Amino acid sequence: MKEVKELEFDKEVLKRIEMICRFACVKPIIKQGSIINIKGTNIAYVSPHIITIKENNYLLFNGSDTLFVNDYSNSIKLKDLEVHIKTN
Repeated sequence: MKEVKELEFDKEVLKRIEMICRFACVKPIIKQGSIINIKGTNIAYVSPHIITIKENNYLLFNGSDTLFVNDYSNSIKLKDLEVHIKTN
């Protein structure tokens, strides 16, 4: 059995993302992250918040200003999100 707990999205970061998307003239799809605990073990998985913009998934963890683009191999800073949206 597994236990899933939804993570709260940082309100300030959410406002920044929505403002950046408004300036870039795009509509983001935001999926809230979660923590998945497997009962009877000490195994837990933190699923990041996922922001989908123009077929790209941006992975965001609470307390971080770094976004991962599509997977964990490519990252950008939140302040560079508008430039990344416009160039991709």
